[in-house]
Amino acid sequence: MGKIFENFIVGELKKQATWSKIIVNMYHCRTTEGQEVDVILEDRSGNIISIEIKNSETVGAQDFKGLTYLRDKVKEKFIMGIVLYTGSLCLPFDKNLYMMPVNGLWEDSFE
Repeated sequence: MGKIFENFIVGELKKQATWSKIIVNMYHCRTTEGQEVDVILEDRSGNIISIEIKNSETVGAQDFKGLTYLRDKVKEKFIMGIVLYTGSLCLPFDKNLYMMPVNGLWEDSFE
């Protein structure tokens, strides 16, 4: 079910990117060391927002591993890392890292 959920969310992000005021390229990243980021959005200036997608109502430190790795690699180009999950809270995790409910993709604002 996780792969289907992830594929659905990536499709929704691609749709939303078509009407966004900011033009972005969308990537997936997996390193030879096994680090992975589900979605990387890069604007024309090279600034990055990264997204990890979890079909889970809870988020743990391990869910931020790939985002932290990317943040450390791209440094100042890293704007934000987000773990999208099926829970209901929008909370900070670490510097420029957040957990956000996936239903926020279709809402004007998060609680």
